Amino acid sequence: MNKFFSNKKLIVVMVAILLSLGMISFSVAVRDKKSTPPVIQQVGNDVVGIGARIVSAPAQWVKGGLDDISDLMNAYSENKSLKAQIEDLAQTKVQNQTLRTENKALKKQLKLDGTLTDYDQINASVMLRSPSDWRNMVTINKGSGAGVKKNMPVMSGSGVVGRVVEVNKTNAKVEILSTDNKAADHFAAQITTASGDTINGVITGYQAKTGYLILGQLNTEKNIKKGQQVVTSGLGGATPKGLLLGTVETIKKDDYGLANTVYLKPAANLDDLSVVTVIARTIASN
Repeated sequence: MNKFFSNKKLIVVMVAILLSLGMISFSVAVRDKKSTPPVIQQVGNDVVGIGARIVSAPAQWVKGGLDDISDLMNAYSENKSLKAQIEDLAQTKVQNQTLRTENKALKKQLKLDGTLTDYDQINASVMLRSPSDWRNMVTINKGSGAGVKKNMPVMSGSGVVGRVVEVNKTNAKVEILSTDNKAADHFAAQITTASGDTINGVITGYQAKTGYLILGQLNTEKNIKKGQQVVTSGLGGATPKGLLLGTVETIKKDDYGLANTVYLKPAANLDDLSVVTVIARTIASN
């Protein structure tokens, strides 16, 4: 009896091996002949696919919910920041209006028609900028007929870009701050330090390699720091006070190692000029 069962187990093992080999051979043969997998493989694939979808669906739902919550939190944060900015702008607008009203009342009391900071604006478009003279000059589409006069400063965006050097009836030429003309009429400038002191100087040139303006002829070299704003001083011509020229970028000794030279990052993009504003100063009178 024991011998029979032993032989029976051996027979079962042999049959199982033969069936396995047969199924493998059949699967390979069918795979080579058909573009679709065998039925057993299809069933297995379907079971795995369904299982994967069952498992992944809740995960995707949870992930989508977390993404939506994150988007809502970001939107809330941005909305809060924008509201704060709007409130700041509203407060600044009210403050500026109050200052303008006070300034007008003071000028009326002092019987002044204008001050160093008073000016009118003439908007214009750049109609010509020659590649051969790119750094030096642009031609705008406003001239004497629109009130443009020689030596008026010209701005683009929030910063000064140059000065009117030639005026015709319908157009004018503007010499840019980046000019290499050594005889150019330079802008008088000033820096107000954190302690309230005023440092006066002159824009004496332009460093083409770095794109920085050069501030020289300083009346003092103390307390000048990176990031300080440099504006026009309003002295010595048709340029009103307070027009932004740039910010202090670096301070270095001159070629002789004697005095400091201040390099400014221009407030305006001198390479991209399309629309400009000519500044007409209102001259003070008694």
